[in-house]
Amino acid sequence: MRTDIPRVSGGGAFFGHLLALRHHPIALLERVRAECGDVGELRLLDRPLVLLSGAQAQEAFFRAKDDQLDPQPTSNEMMKPIFGDGVVYDLPAERRREMMRTPALRDENLRRSAGAIAEETERMLATLGDEGEIDLLDFTTELTIYTSSTCLIGRTFRDQLTPEFARAYHDLEKGTDAIGFLNGRLDIPAFRLRDRARARLVELISDIIDARQANGDRHRDLLQVLLSIEDQGVPRFTPDQVTGILVSTMFAGHHTSSATSAWALVEMLRHPEHLARVTAELDQIYAGGADVSYQALREIPALENVLKETLRMHPPLILLPRTAMQELAVGDWLIERGKIVAVSPALSHRDPAHFRDPARFDPDRYGPGREEDRAQPWGWIPFGGGPHRCLGANFALMQLKAIFSIVLRRYEFELAAPPETYRDDHSRMVVLPRQPCRVRYRRRAAPGH
Repeated sequence: MRTDIPRVSGGGAFFGHLLALRHHPIALLERVRAECGDVGELRLLDRPLVLLSGAQAQEAFFRAKDDQLDPQPTSNEMMKPIFGDGVVYDLPAERRREMMRTPALRDENLRRSAGAIAEETERMLATLGDEGEIDLLDFTTELTIYTSSTCLIGRTFRDQLTPEFARAYHDLEKGTDAIGFLNGRLDIPAFRLRDRARARLVELISDIIDARQANGDRHRDLLQVLLSIEDQGVPRFTPDQVTGILVSTMFAGHHTSSATSAWALVEMLRHPEHLARVTAELDQIYAGGADVSYQALREIPALENVLKETLRMHPPLILLPRTAMQELAVGDWLIERGKIVAVSPALSHRDPAHFRDPARFDPDRYGPGREEDRAQPWGWIPFGGGPHRCLGANFALMQLKAIFSIVLRRYEFELAAPPETYRDDHSRMVVLPRQPCRVRYRRRAAPGH
C-alpha cells in the first residue's frame, strides 16, 4: 500500500492551506477532490490533513473505531475553550459518550420534548405582533436556546434565561474558527469574542446558582443534579465546569436547529412552490386540532423533505475531523498515524455521484422512487455516521418539525433582500447563514390556527 498520498496544489510556505480553509473552504475541498481523487492531502501549518471523499472512502471513515480514528485529539483543541476543562472532548472516549447521553434525547422522551418546543415557539411568536421585520438567525438562535434548554436541562432553568444568554451563546459558537484545529488559544478576534462570551455565560449561570442557593430552591432539572453532586461535602463542579456541561448539553439541540430552521425558511421563500406545499400539508394535518407533541414524531412528508434538502445544501459542519491513532488503510492508501483525517458533509452533498443535479434545491429527491439520502450509503451525512453519528439527530429533526408546525400556521413571510444575497457564512466550522438575514412577516388569517 502507498503512503505518498497526493497533496493538493497551492498553499503558502508557512500557513500551508490554512488560510484557504478559513476563507474559502468549499472551493479548497472541491479542489482536493478534483486534483487528488478520493484520498487527498492538504497542509495546515506543519500538520497534514487527509480528506476522504466518495462513498467508499467515507464508509471507511465512519466505520473506523476510536482506536483507529479518534475525534478527541483534533476536536479538543477547538472545543475545550468552548466547553471547558473536563467536559466532553477533554475526557476519554467512553466518558464522552456518557456525558452526551442526556435522557431527553431518548426516543421515549421526544414526545414530551415536542410539546415543550411547541409551547416555546408560541411564546416567542407572541412577541412579534401582527407584522414586522426580523433578523431570522437572531430569532431562531434565541428560540432554539429556549427550546434546547427547556428540553435538555429543564423548564425552571429556561425560565431564568434572558435574550442576553442567547446572544452570548451565539457568540460562543463563533469561536469555531478553523485555526482552532491547531491552536485554540491564539489571540485572534474570533477567540477573543468566544472567551468574552464564555466568561459572561459563567456569570449568568453563577447568578442563577446564587439565586437558587439564597432562596433554598431545589428544582428537578439538570442544573440541580450538577449542584447536588458532592465529594466529601464539597461540590464536585465549579460554576465554570457547570457552565461547560450545560453548554455542551445544549450544543446537541441548538447549533443544527438554529441554522437549519433559518435556512429552511429562506429556501422555501426562494422556492414558493415548496412553501405552498408545506403550508398546505400542515394546515391539513392540524385542521382537526391534532397535537403537535404527537404529530411532530410522525411523518410530515413535504416538510421533512424540505428539511432534508436544507441539511444537504447547508450542512451545519464543514468538516468532521478525527486523528489517526494508528495506521489506517483506505483503498490503496495507507494513512500514517498522527495525521488529521476528515470527511466533509458539504463536499459529499455536492457530489453528483450521490445526488442528481446537486446544485438544485429539490426536496422531491427524497420522495418515493428516488430516496437519494439512502440510495448511496454514506453520501447524505449532515449528522455524520457510524458510531459517532450525532446523538441529537432525531431530536433536531423533531424540533424542526415542531417549530415549523407552529410558525407556518401562524405567519406568512417574505424575504427582505434579493434571494441571491442570502448565503452561508463559511468563516467558522459551525456554518450559519450570513447576517443580516432579514425577513418580513405578517400574521395569517384564522385557517393557520
